[in-house]
Amino acid sequence: MPTDRPDIFEELQAQILEGALQPGDRLKEAELAARYGISRTPVREALRRLETRGLLMHAPHKGMVVAELEASATAELYVMREILDGAAAALAAQHATEPEIAAMQRQITRDRQILDEPEQLAATNRSFHLSIYRAAHNRFLMKSSDALAESLALLGPTTLSVGDRGPASIDEHEVIVAAIRERDGPKASTAARLHIRNAFEARLLQLDARTIDQTKV
Repeated sequence: MPTDRPDIFEELQAQILEGALQPGDRLKEAELAARYGISRTPVREALRRLETRGLLMHAPHKGMVVAELEASATAELYVMREILDGAAAALAAQHATEPEIAAMQRQITRDRQILDEPEQLAATNRSFHLSIYRAAHNRFLMKSSDALAESLALLGPTTLSVGDRGPASIDEHEVIVAAIRERDGPKASTAARLHIRNAFEARLLQLDARTIDQTKV
């Protein structure tokens, strides 16, 4: 039996988590089987597993699609992000090493060079937040963050293309890192929580704009 065939479940899960597949995108069993050169049976099983994980859902007249979060679930998710990111920043202020802090600052500098590339900026944004969690050096906090990863992927298109959210977000990253460098846990936590609240506001603007567009159809 060939060993170089892809694990279709892991492949599709990765595409959803990385944003290659967006909420509402349709996944057809036959097309996936043909694309990956496998039978429909493992594809069907993978889709079923992804649906069980909440990453896929059945949509009327479309079939299986990448799931979309309801407005209430989105608000709840941002509440948890604010709590966890605040805790991570506070702990990073206590435990981050100098090389870790320097790496965060280098990433901010690089991000300022790609302000006109929101999708790439979104990817580096995820990396930046992950670096804060790692710098917190708390395995249980990291597990809590990992538990939200799949739900975060269902938020849809990045908000970094909304208005001036891109540059504003990087400025907020600067404030967080400055507080971590100063070893000021409360200040770092406050900055991180404000950052997530601002991101939520941008998300609401994005959702409102999408609703208006849909009503015009």
